[in-house]
Amino acid sequence: MAKESKQQQNLFSEKGSSKNVQQKEKILVTAALPYANGPIHLGHLVEYVQADMFVRFLKLSGKDVVFVCADDTHGTPVEIAAAKEKIPPEQLIAKYYDDHKEDFASFFIDFDVYHSTNSPENKFYSDFFFEKLTEKKLIYQRLVELTYCESCKRYLPDRYVKGKCPKCNAEDQYGDQCEKCNATYQPVDLVEPHCSICGAAPVRKQSLHYFFRLGSFSQQLQQWLESNSSVQQDVKNFVAEWIKNGLQDWDISRDGPYFGFRIPGELNKYYYVWLDAPIGYIAATEKYSKENLNQTATAAYWHSENAKIIHFIGKDIIYFHFLFWPAMLMGVGLNLPADLAVHGHLTINGEKMSKSRGNFLTAKDYLAVADHRPEFLRFYYASHLVKAISDINLDFEDFKTIINSDLVSNIANFVHRTLVFINNNFDSRLGDLGDDEKFFLQQLQPKYKAVIEHYSEYNFKEAVRGLLEISSIGNRYFQDNQPWQLVKTDKKKCHRVVTAAANIVKDLALLSLPVLPKYSEKVLRLLGTDDIEKLSFDSLGRRLAGSKIGRSGIVFAPIEETISLAKVFPAVLRVGIIDEITEHPDADKLYVLKVDIGTGKPKVIQLVAGLRPYYKKDELLGKKIIVASNLKHAKLRGFESQGMLLAADDGKRVTVVSPQDSAPGDLVFPEGSDPEKIAGNRKQLAIDEFYRLNLRVRDEKVMYGAKPLKTSTEIIPVDAADDAVVR
Repeated sequence: MAKESKQQQNLFSEKGSSKNVQQKEKILVTAALPYANGPIHLGHLVEYVQADMFVRFLKLSGKDVVFVCADDTHGTPVEIAAAKEKIPPEQLIAKYYDDHKEDFASFFIDFDVYHSTNSPENKFYSDFFFEKLTEKKLIYQRLVELTYCESCKRYLPDRYVKGKCPKCNAEDQYGDQCEKCNATYQPVDLVEPHCSICGAAPVRKQSLHYFFRLGSFSQQLQQWLESNSSVQQDVKNFVAEWIKNGLQDWDISRDGPYFGFRIPGELNKYYYVWLDAPIGYIAATEKYSKENLNQTATAAYWHSENAKIIHFIGKDIIYFHFLFWPAMLMGVGLNLPADLAVHGHLTINGEKMSKSRGNFLTAKDYLAVADHRPEFLRFYYASHLVKAISDINLDFEDFKTIINSDLVSNIANFVHRTLVFINNNFDSRLGDLGDDEKFFLQQLQPKYKAVIEHYSEYNFKEAVRGLLEISSIGNRYFQDNQPWQLVKTDKKKCHRVVTAAANIVKDLALLSLPVLPKYSEKVLRLLGTDDIEKLSFDSLGRRLAGSKIGRSGIVFAPIEETISLAKVFPAVLRVGIIDEITEHPDADKLYVLKVDIGTGKPKVIQLVAGLRPYYKKDELLGKKIIVASNLKHAKLRGFESQGMLLAADDGKRVTVVSPQDSAPGDLVFPEGSDPEKIAGNRKQLAIDEFYRLNLRVRDEKVMYGAKPLKTSTEIIPVDAADDAVVR
């Protein structure tokens, strides 16, 4: 790396950084990097929607802003997830990279670049930081005592060891940070630790590790914190307390095997993921520079006085972003973040998201149950988001009320009634504006400025209130003037009135663009705006008159039913194999089966099935089947049935559904669903709830709606006629 390192030092030199050159301020906005070990969920989306709205606001304000993010690909969470799927980590992160980009696009989150920390750019900059900090003697080596599993023959990094938090005694915590009290510590600090691979109690063993002198930056970090008026006071208080209690030097290396970047000159030591993960912000900026053929762009954001860096993060990673990351930047002489917008967690219907509670919703789950209406969620989040670390509750009754009364009945109704009236009564053409109409529209300017001010302060909740107030004024103006009557008595005045209303629609759509990008774009295109990319808030108040508009047909339909989490596939289906079969002594149609489902306690369960009229015992013995394993247990003629096997019934013939290439214990799930979430479901289903899933046969596949049931290795086949009921 030596040659490249010199080039990079030149890039970050006084000349290369373009310091002291008068130019437009450049703003770099980042969102925290999602782990590449699972799907994007609704908790993630709080941050990405928040950051996206702010970036859209900045661009509409004429700012020079770039929005970057990347998948966080290294470390034990990724390694563990890959091991579970029995694939290499590189294959896992490639899968989730595509999946994450698809989810972000579905919710109109528009990154200027979306990169990966497992990239050449990130390797380069990680080595750059390491070398610069080592040169300044800010990195040193010392022996450390680590947890070591003698059974697995490996050191146990953070996520491979669990135990009780040494600070609050919370159980089942990982070896780096407590999810309950947010304390950070080393794996050896855990109380009653155990290996998360094999469950054995680890021993302590020494290893030579690299450390960053975090403690030497205490005074600088305190000064930076106190001088930064943008940072939330409650966050400042947290960080100030940590500094006051004394900062410990930071272990930035991990022993192999470890999925990450190997430290130069070492054979089996790697950068700790929290070293290279935030450097991913710089690597993503470099990627943007390359894609836009601007080789100085990285320095323009990270080493220029005319630049501002804004990070959006969750409250669970405050420690890393307010201590480790700025200290590293100080160490190499790069720009510190000008602001860090910290948000709280998401709860659903008042509860923390949890697979066991059945309320863990991925982005795709939401789109499935909310009828593919991503802007509803954006609007709901915006209606609650302020710059605060308090948690946000997604209550689906409240969600329905806000969408129906605020978005649909207020904003969308005003837009549609105005435009469709012009379509039907004035041949889709706007009229002129008289002095009264111009004066009325001028009175709205302070309200427009207030919305913009709320956006600038991350106060999306008040910005939405401002949008609703503007829309309500427009609705009232339309209603008070009664154009449906006025058109009969004074058509010219009516034309002026509805043209004024159309001007409010235009300004309202422009102000709504950060929250409702696609809807607002459609409205603006109807009003004759084609170059959406060049729009800015400077257009607010510019009058439309005499132009032709398109035909309105873009109305958000109200939510008829409260979104139900039960719409997420609730059945836990597993592949089993019939080990034993006997005839029920008191029922001519029933067999009693012993079925090995390969997982759980008990591993072998008992089923009672009405298959005697259709199958002989030797036809079933050893046969693979699919078992609904989370049904409420029932007694059939004195024998307990601990689940139900799936069979297709077309009214004439009953056919047991039998996987071909799957193994006992394999999960069966609808294509596109999150298997891990389904597997974590602990809710027991009543038999009538299972029947309401309405599983059917189509093209010799078992279908849940439009999605076939499958395992990780095959789509489940069934030799049965189309539309046969599966139960």
